[in-house]
Amino acid sequence: MYSRDRASYSCLSGCAKRTKGQRTKKREIGDLMKSALFTFLLLVGAAQAQQNFLAASPLPNAPSPHKFWSRENKIDFSILTGQITVDAITTQRGLSQGFTESNPIMRPLVTRGIAGEAAASALGLGFGVGTAYLLHITRHYKAERIATRTMIAVEGGFVANNLVRIY
Repeated sequence: MYSRDRASYSCLSGCAKRTKGQRTKKREIGDLMKSALFTFLLLVGAAQAQQNFLAASPLPNAPSPHKFWSRENKIDFSILTGQITVDAITTQRGLSQGFTESNPIMRPLVTRGIAGEAAASALGLGFGVGTAYLLHITRHYKAERIATRTMIAVEGGFVANNLVRIY
């Protein structure tokens, strides 16, 4: 084990003692920095507001470079529609064999027969297309593709679950 003498801690005792002039000088520097930062933020905000004002008025609304009903979306929504149809058929077959609907939100609709099942399927498809369209008009194209493909995968899981339970 080693020991340290008091001389090695000399900075701790010497550094803590400041004169009144040093404190005042540091306070002045701090106030100067605060003023400079505030001025900088104020100028950046003014420049940003001016840029948005100038760019907003002369530019017309440009059409979206991506069309919502592209070939990719038509194929994806066709697959989703087919899976929702198979889910509706297998759900009605399962209900006729004595199974119960596990989704508590759709249960009141699908237990009403074919008409209720059609309404539930239309709501599900409308929600899926509406979500994708909302992402599209807000220009989140990658999120639109991810959401659509996730809906297809989840609906495929529901169909597979129904088929495994029925057959």
